[in-house]
Parts: sequence; C-alpha cells; structure tokens
Amino acid sequence: MNILISACLMGVNCRYDGVGMWIEHLDELMKKYHLIPVCPEIFGGMSTPREPAERIKDKVITRIGEDVTEYYKKGAQEVLNLAKLYQCEYAILKERSPSCGCGKIYDGTFTHTQIDGDGVLAELLISEGIKVLGESNVQELL
Repeated sequence: MNILISACLMGVNCRYDGVGMWIEHLDELMKKYHLIPVCPEIFGGMSTPREPAERIKDKVITRIGEDVTEYYKKGAQEVLNLAKLYQCEYAILKERSPSCGCGKIYDGTFTHTQIDGDGVLAELLISEGIKVLGESNVQELL
C-alpha cells in the first residue's frame, strides 16, 4: 500500500526552519508500506528555510504578516495529485502545521497556542476521502 508522508518526518530538511526529523516507528513503516515523501510548502513554491506561518481561518499568514495562502493551496493540490496517482488511502502528516496539521493547529498568534482545526493539505485530503494521521498516531498502521 502507498502512503503519503510529510518529507520532514523522514529527515528531509524542508521544515520552515530548515530542519527535518526522524519519527518513531519509521523503519517499521518503511518495511510494511511504500512511503511517498511530500512537502506541500516546497511543492507550492516556497523556499527552505522560510518565515514561520500559521493558519487563520481560511488564510495562511507568516509571522511578519505576509499572506502565503496561495502557496499552500497550490502545494496541497500537487500533493493531492500524487495521492490520486499512487492511489493513497492514508497520509502521515506533521502535526500542528498550517499545511499538514490534522485536528489541532496553531491559532495564528505565534504563541504556540493550539486550536481545533486542520491545515490546508490535511483539509483537502480528508475532503477527498484520504485518512490523515499525525506522526504521533502512526502505530495505527502497524
């Protein structure tokens, strides 16, 4: 089975701060599934590193006030295209991200305050019937 995964969760240095991470159980996941690394921010045309951004209602705004919503929408659409091409039923995405967060995201105040909500990509994938999991829930696939 093919599963989308946020590239930063596989150690790719594509997060806003230019750092990647290696999630727990990644080796087990790679043995069991074909993981397809994606970074919607990069696919949308943004650079790494980049100014931190948070979702405020239907907009994504950087800490310095720049509206980067269109980059996020474009990247989400590119990831959806890959999901359809590879017939992905699941996605493992970076929690709390304005793009990938599922269930909880930061509130737009840049104070690490979390609210209920989904990132741009997570929202799109869910609307298309793809099950989205955060990195702390990957054991559901094992």
